[in-house]
Amino acid sequence: MRRVLVLVSAVCAALALLSSCAWGGADGEDGGRLPGAPTGVTAAAGSATSVHVMWSAVSTEGGIKVYEVYRGTTKVKEVPGADHMVDVTMLKPSTSYAFTVRARDKDGRLGPPSKTVRATTPKAVAADRSAPTRPGKADGRAVGSRAVQLSWSPATDDRDVVSYDVYQGEAKIHSVGGNQTATVVTGLRPGTRYSFTVRARDAADNLSPATTAVRLTTPGTDDGRGTAPTGFEARTTHRSDGAYYLELNWVPPRADGVVTEYQIQLDGRAATSLVYGGSAPRERATYSFYLGPERGVSHRVRLRGRLPDGTWGGFSTELKVTTGAQG
Repeated sequence: MRRVLVLVSAVCAALALLSSCAWGGADGEDGGRLPGAPTGVTAAAGSATSVHVMWSAVSTEGGIKVYEVYRGTTKVKEVPGADHMVDVTMLKPSTSYAFTVRARDKDGRLGPPSKTVRATTPKAVAADRSAPTRPGKADGRAVGSRAVQLSWSPATDDRDVVSYDVYQGEAKIHSVGGNQTATVVTGLRPGTRYSFTVRARDAADNLSPATTAVRLTTPGTDDGRGTAPTGFEARTTHRSDGAYYLELNWVPPRADGVVTEYQIQLDGRAATSLVYGGSAPRERATYSFYLGPERGVSHRVRLRGRLPDGTWGGFSTELKVTTGAQG
């Protein structure tokens, strides 16, 4: 690796009078750090007219706003920073395609392209309305604390099974070729329960029914400190129409994406849920809800956010508040 970096530096120096040399992690024009090039990029045909592209998350201090997916030199998809996969559709059957991915951070800086990956769509099938059969019983096991291995028996189709789609809950998170009956899902959290299903897809985009759910819990513990809201403050000085309201404010957890849902617990029980639309706060969030008309009642309060991967993050610090008390 050291020889590669020395070579890159030498090339950049030689070309300094002609151009700037920008590669993953370089400084942008505004002096900020460019996002790195996405790694772990794969592409697999999902049908005769679609290709499934996946990549690993890019880590930056400020976070990734979007990933841009290119077919050749043409940008064909733009997906939120919380997503690391996309189906590129409206392709031609029996055609080879090349894809790259670039990350754009929340300050608008665009990083370098990933390595090029290629996929070839299968030939088209005429008037195919018959979906594949349900894949056989799916099974799985945890592989360490942050990954699981899934396997299933092959589905059948009147023509061919082109791919298998893996779902975590209701969200499609992975896709493999029709000749595969196993895969490893990574990027999970320790000590967390997950539910996976698998569906088969043919060249005409017909989807099979889902397998029975595979429910797995990753080993280890997650104390939640890395995914908990921070800077949590609570007070009950707000009184309106004869009742006391709990005033909360906090800094959203740092996650690979925007946290749009929170659960607020009062005295150890879920009291209310807060769901934002497309404008969830990124810097500091505030919320107010009804406690009751009585003065001098004490409560314990804490909250947690649902992370972009669908799991709950850790709880904030638990605070004690008393209706009618100042601070």
